[in-house]
Amino acid sequence: MQILVIGEILWDIFDHAEYLGGAPLNFSAAIQRFGNSVALITGLGDDSYGRRALQSMTGLGLSTKFVQVLPEAATGTARVTTDNAGNARFFIQRPAAFDEVRLSEVDLAAIEALHPEWVYFGTLTQTHPPALATLDSLLHRLPSAKRFYDMNLREGHWNLPLVQRLSQDASILKLNDSEAEILFQLSCPSDTFSLEKFASYWSSKYNIETICITLGSKGCAVYRQNALHRFDGFAVKVADTVGAGDAFAAAFLHGQIQGWDEARQAAFANALGALVASRSGATPAWTAEECLQMISERVL
Repeated sequence: MQILVIGEILWDIFDHAEYLGGAPLNFSAAIQRFGNSVALITGLGDDSYGRRALQSMTGLGLSTKFVQVLPEAATGTARVTTDNAGNARFFIQRPAAFDEVRLSEVDLAAIEALHPEWVYFGTLTQTHPPALATLDSLLHRLPSAKRFYDMNLREGHWNLPLVQRLSQDASILKLNDSEAEILFQLSCPSDTFSLEKFASYWSSKYNIETICITLGSKGCAVYRQNALHRFDGFAVKVADTVGAGDAFAAAFLHGQIQGWDEARQAAFANALGALVASRSGATPAWTAEECLQMISERVL
């Protein structure tokens, strides 16, 4: 299946190491491992980070056809700190090269010719108005493609009107429970929060087919056809959580593409998210068989 991904690529800089990351990149690397074709639209600077990123993408088996190298811009970076539980906090430098991507008519025609069946996007890049206009142009050219909105709210890099606008484009919305609570409190300040209330309200208001809410080590909740169901996670020793949510998103969409039932889809996504959290870096080595083994061991 052809999947179009648009958004940031950046380096996650820890005190002890640097890893290539950015949710769209992490998602692309994971969803391609399931046998899908991925076109990632992003920008890099003509600098050492940019050159290393291109090499890393090639090593991950990702196409760089729609990666723009922009000499006047710097490759994106994010300083990452983690707490005792491995949860990450990001300090992202803006503007960055991924903010400066522009698509010509030739580019748009080449992307349209791919006939992507899914378009993946997040929030961070779209805070830059020209980037949002680029996404709008793509979605306009691809009316039959379904849309996966992976919210990923980063402090200082989102606003409610933008999230509302992007939600209107979503076939599937993925976010975490903290994000759900923040959005519900902003949208319904006089009401008491619950996952059920949020999912019902957000799905109805923005006409979203499926909302998936991740719950950290507790698993996830899936809202579909006016019902919310919870699915348990997997206990692992966390190395860091960077990239775990992106891997979860890829596994969840893989299950959607395969036509799996909700329980199987959620279990597979929970397993891959846990597996990635148990290993350092945003795109560690893993196999689908390891996820299936985790699921089978729990069943037994």
